[in-house]
Amino acid sequence: MRPVDLRRVRTVPRTERENKTTRGDLATPPMPGASFAEFLASLPHILAGQDFRDVVAAVISARQNGRPVVLALGAHAIKCGLNPVVIDLVRRRVVTALAMNGAAAIHDCEMACAGGTSEDVAAGLKAGTFGMVRETGELMNAAINRVGDGDAGMGALLAEQLVETRAPHGSESLLVAAREAGIPVTVHVAIGTDIIHMHPSAHGANIGEATFRDFRLFAAVVSGLSGGVYINLGSAVVLPEVFLKAFTVAQNLGADLRDVVTVNMDMTAHYRAAENVVRRPASVAGRGYTLLGRHEIMVPLLAQAVVDGLHDLPPATMAG
Repeated sequence: MRPVDLRRVRTVPRTERENKTTRGDLATPPMPGASFAEFLASLPHILAGQDFRDVVAAVISARQNGRPVVLALGAHAIKCGLNPVVIDLVRRRVVTALAMNGAAAIHDCEMACAGGTSEDVAAGLKAGTFGMVRETGELMNAAINRVGDGDAGMGALLAEQLVETRAPHGSESLLVAAREAGIPVTVHVAIGTDIIHMHPSAHGANIGEATFRDFRLFAAVVSGLSGGVYINLGSAVVLPEVFLKAFTVAQNLGADLRDVVTVNMDMTAHYRAAENVVRRPASVAGRGYTLLGRHEIMVPLLAQAVVDGLHDLPPATMAG
């Protein structure tokens, strides 16, 4: 076999090739004393730099047009210290609905009641004390066990419990903030995944009924997502699965979702979030984006960019 003769290779003029990167896409060097808007404008119009701009624009457009922005979050968003940022977005009516997995609800309740959360798991395994803090289980299960008193789901029951017991740090709770803002807050659990399920006060039927009610409420929220934005923040399994099922229920009941922007924000890439949040819904109803990076950096950046873009809007425009 003879080597190929490269003298026979055909070349093409540069003018016939489309470039993926051009001078207009390049980043701008940092400027001392630059504003946040100037910093945002300095990012390259390439890959995640442009995706970040697109997500910011989608959130701003949704709220300018009275469309929903739904934030679903896992526990790490709370453990990374982001409650004040999310609460601010709720109070500004940027976020119009919240969804949590069970771990997020636990950390939120502990922040509200004790001003701190998150334990050393390995340290408690040998003695069997991991997750066994009495007050957390008693407060949360007491709330969930009231499911038979009305038609509230888990999110509303937990928020009500925090308010009624006058949690010392309730102003730092997402559950309380959602209740005060009058927006839906839902909690989605799988039996056995959360520490409070190990406590004597846990009641499986009540847990199931409370979270099932929240699934139905969440499906109603998803049914109204046309023209809006759905952000999955740090949930790798439970919330992406719940979202896909709620999306299906919405379509089955005639929602005909369209122009929906879905966003997965996480520190690493995960299969279910990529498929169930970004790719599959986008193939039916809109566009999907992935923004990877540390929560404690990415979420404040996104929030600042959105607030900057919306700050001139009168309150009435932000309603809904």
